[in-house]
Amino acid sequence: MVESEAPHSGRMADVIPPVPRVSIHVFCESPSLSGMVEGAVADRRMQNAKVKSRMGGVRGALAAYREEQAPDVIVLEVGGDSATFLADLDGLAEFCDDSTRVVVMGRINDITLYRALMARGVSEYLVEPFHALEFVRAISELYTKPGGGVLGRIIGVYGAKGGVGASTVAHHLSWSIATKLDTSVVLVDLDLPFGTAGLDLNQDPLQGIAEAVFSPERLDSNMLDRLMTKCADRLSLLAAPATLNREYDFNEDAFDGVMGLLRGSAPIVVLDIPHVWTAWARRLLLNVDEIVLVAEPDLANLRNAKNFLDLAGPARTNDAKAKLVMNRVGVPKRPEIPLKEFTTAINVTASAVIPFDPKLFGMAANNGQMVAEIPGGAKLGEIILNLGRTLTGRPEMQAAKKTSLIESLKSTKLPFSFAKTT
Repeated sequence: MVESEAPHSGRMADVIPPVPRVSIHVFCESPSLSGMVEGAVADRRMQNAKVKSRMGGVRGALAAYREEQAPDVIVLEVGGDSATFLADLDGLAEFCDDSTRVVVMGRINDITLYRALMARGVSEYLVEPFHALEFVRAISELYTKPGGGVLGRIIGVYGAKGGVGASTVAHHLSWSIATKLDTSVVLVDLDLPFGTAGLDLNQDPLQGIAEAVFSPERLDSNMLDRLMTKCADRLSLLAAPATLNREYDFNEDAFDGVMGLLRGSAPIVVLDIPHVWTAWARRLLLNVDEIVLVAEPDLANLRNAKNFLDLAGPARTNDAKAKLVMNRVGVPKRPEIPLKEFTTAINVTASAVIPFDPKLFGMAANNGQMVAEIPGGAKLGEIILNLGRTLTGRPEMQAAKKTSLIESLKSTKLPFSFAKTT
């Protein structure tokens, strides 16, 4: 099987929600497809699912479920004759619950086979060749409500070193996307003891992210909406408490529920992630849709940026590289690593270069304003706005591709469950 080009090449990948905590059994016929599945299972969006992959196709599934319980999702490869496969599929239905979902993969781009599969309640038919991310998307969409409304892109902003201005970038970026690009944004300040988003946006909220993460049993979309502070027509803030009267130690998955709800709250969610390296911070960073890495042009930032990118690359094989923001460039009398040398060393092009301007940024911070609102701050504001344009995924115009008849039918069908046949 020849895999298609990675979906993120040259453009921003679409938002794919994480696959929930379900059991998935995959039965392949060919080693090439088995290898593709292994790559898909390693994707960050599949980390909650329990996946077992083996060879044997539908016959292997028949043998397995005579002895064991069927999982939530069964993935089968059509290996040979279609009629034989369909007969075996009918037999497999006797060992499955009505809630079991089936995804079929194969090389046969045939409308008769497709209709026969849909008539049997198969949820999806993937025609080779396809990339691992397309497999992940197919599984994810089994659990995405049709017409479910907004599906937000989560952007994580993180500093390669403490004090490089990552929070300032996150706050200004959120404001620019909301006010200049007319896109609804939720800014989440995750620096719970020392967060400054409220100060930068001239807000003094009484509640925010702490109430959400410390009361997961009560958390729902209505509660989350009540915890947000409206800062502008299209900008809402989930603020940090910025108090030291409690400890903020969290389990690795402490923010999973909040992130799931945030995806449905706005098209863009910006996370201001503090410069810590805990289990929960690592999990958040490696699972956002886009990473913005903020650095200054010195050796410590270079080392840390390289270490982070070396870690994130293998963990995010189906995602675009982190967007690099070089901040405070041109500090007087400070020896700096030239931009070209810095970006060459970490093999990432800078998406934004923000010059050192303590007067404008200091004035904005003290006034609870954004730099673009300060006289003389238009150029700095435009730099951040251009970063926002990149992150909001203005897609490149691409030549229309031919769509198979099967793909056309898929666009109109509703998701099915695997129903028993008689």
